[in-house]
Amino acid sequence: MRHLRDDLGFRFFEFLSAIDWLPSPYGRYEEAAVDVDLPALRAEALATDPSTLETGVAGGDTRYQVFARVMNLAERDLGIIVKVDVPPVDADPHLPGAIGTIVAIYPGADWNEREVHEMYGIGFEGNPNLRNLYLPTGFEGHPLRKDYPLLARHVKPWPGIVDVEAMPDEAGDEEEGDE
Repeated sequence: MRHLRDDLGFRFFEFLSAIDWLPSPYGRYEEAAVDVDLPALRAEALATDPSTLETGVAGGDTRYQVFARVMNLAERDLGIIVKVDVPPVDADPHLPGAIGTIVAIYPGADWNEREVHEMYGIGFEGNPNLRNLYLPTGFEGHPLRKDYPLLARHVKPWPGIVDVEAMPDEAGDEEEGDE
């Protein structure tokens, strides 16, 4: 990422997000394929060795991937998306591991990394500020993971006592004057 910013002029950070490629029991709608190929002119401008540049590829070999989009506003408003495969944790291959932070290169990535950590459980080594943005501190789980249980399927008892007013009996007791 430092090479993109310093040598190729991609100084503007746009976003960072993640995706969970948990296989569906119904299979995939389409196999991963090259969606859009960059013209050769742009490929040469982006990399010192254009043969190593991979464009428009969806999917991957790992369950979790992180995507970051950076822009070069000085050169034709050019933007690229960098994909990083997140390795699984050795003890449990269904849990995401950690990747390196890009906050030292793009300070604006801090909140994006915090959100990805909170919603997917992906760690960012070197980011000292991985606090929750949206969820309460004691929240269990990571809601954007595909294996996160939906609340409609697991009803938990109400945590506190609720005062409930007595309902009028079914016979229809009415006060005088309500006729």
